[in-house]
Amino acid sequence: MPEVIVTVRSLFRRRREPVVVQAVRSTAAAVVSYVVALRLSSEPAPLTAPLTALLVVQVTLYTTLTTGVRRVNSVVAGVLVAIGFSALVGLTWWSLGLVILTSLVVGHLVRVDEFVPEVAISAMLVLGVTQVAATAWDRVLETLIGAVVGLLFNIFLAPPVWVAPASDAIASLAGRMHELLVHLGDELAEHTPVEKAAARLHEARRLDNDIAHVDAALRQAEDSLRLNPRVKEGLLFRLVLRTGLDTLEICAVLLRVCCRTLTDLARTRTDGPLLPDHLAQALRELFGHMAIAVENFAVLITAQISTSAQDAEDRLAQELAAARVSRERAARLLLEEARSRPGTWQLYGALLADADRVLDELGVEKRSERLVEELDRHSRTQRARRPQLKRLWRDRSTVGGRSR
Repeated sequence: MPEVIVTVRSLFRRRREPVVVQAVRSTAAAVVSYVVALRLSSEPAPLTAPLTALLVVQVTLYTTLTTGVRRVNSVVAGVLVAIGFSALVGLTWWSLGLVILTSLVVGHLVRVDEFVPEVAISAMLVLGVTQVAATAWDRVLETLIGAVVGLLFNIFLAPPVWVAPASDAIASLAGRMHELLVHLGDELAEHTPVEKAAARLHEARRLDNDIAHVDAALRQAEDSLRLNPRVKEGLLFRLVLRTGLDTLEICAVLLRVCCRTLTDLARTRTDGPLLPDHLAQALRELFGHMAIAVENFAVLITAQISTSAQDAEDRLAQELAAARVSRERAARLLLEEARSRPGTWQLYGALLADADRVLDELGVEKRSERLVEELDRHSRTQRARRPQLKRLWRDRSTVGGRSR
């Protein structure tokens, strides 16, 4: 009993996660479609209706509108194929293979794209329970019932906006980058074997997997913002999050290069710390400011309230300014060290170059520039998709110019 209570509490805490919400919505749509089909269909167990509802109900409204029609077409096509085979041959081992082959071909012909296998799945399910052609038409009715119920669920009970999970994923990515930078700074004054430096490099490479996870969450958030009547600035939210992730991805690449440089430096310092104490302290301070700047950048791009965004932008600007001061101090010390040890100038220069690029990418001006570029590109894309409106606008401008 206590285990059950813990499980229920865990599910309640996760009630806003996409997987939980989608499971509840799909279950409700399937049950409603089954109840409706019981009243309208002559079949004693109209399971095709809940099956179709499960296929149609999507996690976002945009996905529903863009894929729902193809899903319905795939199910209907499969049902029609099954009707034909049930009337002619029924279900045998060779007719099953022929049904699958025919369904796959029909799926490509009706252009249901990624839902081609669902044509064959629907045909097999219907053929397995339908041996008489007359009763197969009830399956078509059940399919339509399930499709209508599923579409109504997505339209009138619109899925939530999945910005929060994407924001959490971005914040988690920034947190791991912050932790990596702090660890790098702490190890500069220590004796770091090549194996330990290589482990940090592997940790930096694992950021690619984290970025892929964030990208998937962000795509879901972008879909939830499209065509959503509850969101007034969906395009701006999408572009802010997308350009922010692009920036963090570039910073992750630069961190990986920095870790590679430190690994090469560890190969040259097999019997002592990576850097003298005064150099280690200067770079530790620089990495510390960079770590805080990365987290502030994540807060900035995920803030949806103007006041919070302004505060985050101010904190980011302060950390970047402090980081640049630390960078100049570290550059002077590294230059002096490189003069006494000429063999290390290339590695020192690489560390400073990577830090410069990270600070440049996190800069507020760079972010604004990238956001404006994305807005312009989106506007050009929209105009290219509407050539008639473009010509109408051009004609209107010409007439207006002549009237003036």
